[in-house]
Order: sequence, then C-alpha cells, then structure tokens
Amino acid sequence: MKNFFKNFIIVFVILIVLSAIYSFYYSSPQSKEIIPLNQVVSDINNGNVAKIAIQENKLEIELKDGTKKTSQKEGEAGLTESLKNLGVDPEKLKEVSLEIKSEYGTSYWIINLLPFLLPFLMIGGLLWFMFRQAQKGQTQAMSFGKSQARINSPDKKQKTTFKDVAGAHEAKEELQEIVEFLKFPKKFIEIGARIPRGVLLMGPPGTGKTLLARAVAGEANVPFFHISGSEFVEMFVGVGASRVRDLFQTAKKSAPAIIFIDEIDAVGRHRGAGIGGGHDEREQTLNQILVEMDGFETNANLIVIAATNRPDILDPALLRPGRFDRRVVLDMPDIKEREAILKIHARNKKLDKDVNLRQLAERTAGFSGADLANLVNEATILAARKNQKTVNQTDLFNSIEKVLLGPERKSHVLSKKEKEITAYHEAGHALMAASLKNADPVHKVSIVARGRAAGYTLKIPSEDKHLRSRSEFIDELSVLLGGYCAEKLIFNELTTGASNDLKQASELARALVTKYGMSEKLGPITFGDSEELIFLGKEITESKNYSEKKAAEIDSEVEKFIKDAQKTTEKILKQKRNKLTQIAKYLVEKETIEKEEFERLIKS
Repeated sequence: MKNFFKNFIIVFVILIVLSAIYSFYYSSPQSKEIIPLNQVVSDINNGNVAKIAIQENKLEIELKDGTKKTSQKEGEAGLTESLKNLGVDPEKLKEVSLEIKSEYGTSYWIINLLPFLLPFLMIGGLLWFMFRQAQKGQTQAMSFGKSQARINSPDKKQKTTFKDVAGAHEAKEELQEIVEFLKFPKKFIEIGARIPRGVLLMGPPGTGKTLLARAVAGEANVPFFHISGSEFVEMFVGVGASRVRDLFQTAKKSAPAIIFIDEIDAVGRHRGAGIGGGHDEREQTLNQILVEMDGFETNANLIVIAATNRPDILDPALLRPGRFDRRVVLDMPDIKEREAILKIHARNKKLDKDVNLRQLAERTAGFSGADLANLVNEATILAARKNQKTVNQTDLFNSIEKVLLGPERKSHVLSKKEKEITAYHEAGHALMAASLKNADPVHKVSIVARGRAAGYTLKIPSEDKHLRSRSEFIDELSVLLGGYCAEKLIFNELTTGASNDLKQASELARALVTKYGMSEKLGPITFGDSEELIFLGKEITESKNYSEKKAAEIDSEVEKFIKDAQKTTEKILKQKRNKLTQIAKYLVEKETIEKEEFERLIKS
C-alpha cells in the first residue's frame, strides 16, 4: 500500500509537468490583442509597426513600443498585396521588418501531437511502474532466503589485529593457531592435520568475543563474514536454513575466510525443547548449520567462529568434535589486563599528565572490556561538558560511579529527616565494612542520589578474586545489614531504604545453603536440579529435587544465616555507636566522604 501511494504520487507529478508543458506551448505567454487588417495598415502608415511575423494566414505584429498584436490576412493573396489593396504607404512598409515563420517547427509538433500522446504517455508510465514494482517484489522474494551477513574486506586500512586486543593472552595463543591454519593451510594438510572447522568463544558480555574474531580475520588477512544468530530466523518456514546455505556458499567462494556468528545461542539451543519438535524453524536452522559444518571438504579453508554467553544451553551436536573443535574461554580481565585495556581506549583521548591508569584499574575490579571503554568515554564526555581541554583523574573516578550506579541526581533533594536517615544508613554499611576483616575496603561513601539509590557506599576489593570463602560471604551479609540495623538502632524505626539490601542478603544466604554447600547443618549438598527446564527456548524455573521437609530445613538455615549476621551487625554498631554518629554527621555536612577521609575518621 505504501509503494502504491508512492507510485501514484510520482505519476501525478509527471502528469502535472506534462500539462504545464502543453499549456506553455499551446497558450501565448502573454495576451495579444486581435486587430483587423485595416488597423494594421493604419499602424504602418503612422510608423508604429516595427516587425510583422507571417505564419500562413496569421500575422503577429510587434509595435515599436513593445506591444504585440495579432491579425489575420486573406488566404488567397500575399501580405504585401493585401496591404496595398487597403492603401498602405509603400515607403512606410519598407521600414517594417517582415519575417516568415515555418508552420512545421518544434512548437507545431508539440501543440498538435501532445493532446494525442499524453494519454498514451500516462498509460505507459503506469504500466512501467507496475512492471517495475512486480519485478522489485519478485527480486525481494528471490532474495528473501539470501544471507544477511555483512562482509569486512581485508583491504580496509583500519583492520583489527591482536595488538588492538589487550589481555586475553591464553585466548590469543589459542586463536593464533587458527591464524596459522588460514595463512598456511598447505603446511598442515601435507602433514595430515585436519583444519579446525569451528571455534566457540565463551565468556560474559563485554569480554571481547567479537573483537577477538575480528582480530583473527585481521591477522590472517582474510574476509570476515559477520552475522547474528537472530538474523537467520524469520516468520516464514525454511528461510533460516536457506540463509545458512547461502552464507556458506558465499563464504566458500571467498575462501580462505571466517564466518562469525554472534549470539549463536539464538539458534543453537538444545533441540526438542519447544513446541513443534524437529519442525521448529529455529531447529531447522540449527540442523542446516550442523550439516554445513560437517560437510566441509578436508581442504576447505573456511572457519566458523561463534560467540555465546550461555554455552550450557547449546545443543550437544554443536559442541562435538568435528564442528566446534576449539573452545576459547574469555574471563573478566585482571588488574594488569584492565590497565592495558584502559591504555588502548585512552590512546585518542587527551588525558592530563597526572592521570594514573593503574589506580583506575585498581578501582574497577569486575569490569569487562566494554565497561572500561564506556568508563573512559564517560570521563571524556564529563570533561567536555565542564569545558576542560583534558581529562583528569577526578573525571575518571567519577565515571566509575556513573557506570556502576548511574548519573548524579542533584535535583533529588532530600528533606532534613530523610537526609539524616540516609546518612546513618550509609554510615552503617561503611562502618561494618571497616570493622570486618574479610569485607572489601571502602572507597567512597555518599548520600548524593545516583540512579535509583538515595545514597551509596562504594566498596572495591583490593585485589582480583576468583574464589570466595565462607567467611567472606558471612561478613558480606553483615555489611548488607549494616544500613538496616543502623536505622533500627538510631531511630528505633525502619524505612523502605533497606529493601534492596535485604533482597541481596536473602539471595546470598540462600545461595550459601543451596548452591555452595556452606551450611553446617545440611552439609556439602546442593539443592535444586542443575538442569534448566526450557520452554519455547526460555528457562522458567529449576526442578525441585528435595522434599517439603528438606525445604523447611533450607528455609531455617537461610534464616539462621540472616539472624546470625544481624546479631553480629547489631553488636558492632552498639559498640561503635559514637563512631557511627560521627560518620553520619560528617556525611550530613559534607554529603560525600572519600577513602582517605573515611580512614581518618575511623582511626580518630
């Protein structure tokens, strides 16, 4: 319908233009007075006529003052003869310029043929648009099953290499083999080695899976076909499988090449999990991917790289040898890798000389590469908004909080009472973190609203941790309950400000019992089936593999963890009530306490 209206408007415009052209040639540009022939003779005798144009029997008279008139002569006689018969002065007639116009000029043909041709032109235009639209629709129908992959040619000047990827040393070493296979395939084929057919990149979001795939293509200097798993599946049955076939056929023509399928879990989930069985469109697409990967010739220099955040839900057929032979795990970067990543993202940024990226790396434990890139960009935007010429260390530190918690909401003004409650709440968190040896150190305490939080206590681990102990979890529970217990202790009243803390504490306590086996009463047992129930491609719950009696024991243990943490928190806050009040009053006055100020308050 949209194309119909578009074509109708185009034809209508063409019709208007043709009508305008016809009107231009058919009608005189200005109105001309029609006079009798004796009036022409009178004007000639009076010396008023400058020029007469003769076209058959029609006369176009132009006077010396620029006025134009028309007249008609006799058909049987010439103009001179007719004028003499009417008494024209021969001497005056000699002063008039006479011009004879041909009747068969361009204007003649336009004026005479356009009324007949115009309907045919309109019909022809409509037929042309109809055939054009039909051909376009046919082309779309024929190309509907074509691959939507985007290709990056190796000829581009700005190509990604391993130098552009900081950290991930083990992953780059593993992928270096793929580069060798693509650059020197004969070396491996001659010795009998089989070229890997697939590489699966596994890791949390933002760890650089797509960047690594591009780096492999850049190092090997081969074409790079990039497509998302969701782009295969359409509402029409068979389109996904058709696009898979077209993608692999196109890539084989460009071999050696790399096919990169991002978010492969969109089509690679375990088969048979949804309604429709083997006839489900997503499963048909997965079947075609399996066939294409398993159908490579032994000398086909084509490698599939796929990325996913959820390798646990992929179909086993994708993970077997012969399909994805290599599995590369990408973890969150450690402190050295974070510093290297920050250096890469800061290359084209104007930083102050005193900027210390090592300190920034220390404060960003748990950040992915994408988080760090966003952090540097946010700091640059912040500096530009303040009309600075360079980015300083404070801008970078402030951007950490913005990435973690959101922008400052300075317009969110608290009342005096709410400000005092928030100050004691955050002071409770901070004091508990400073009092427990297994808690992370406090870097900042603030009652300036950020995101949805009225205040926050920023705790950052002093070193990267890959394992967490039971003592750390128990201390974390006490820190989470610090704000709740502080409000209860000081005001003998509770507010909704602790709701998120209680939610996190409850989830952590339940994980200690059901997931980590850290309950002394229930022992080293996990509860809840680890196999996820999937319906229509989405997990909805975990199966319950324990009795109602055991469920009651689990609830009892979760409650015990929470109660024990509450007792510890209440005991410490009562003992250090003066310090709690000191920190809270300082917060009310200053609104923000940095790490150095906080440590000074604790020691005083």
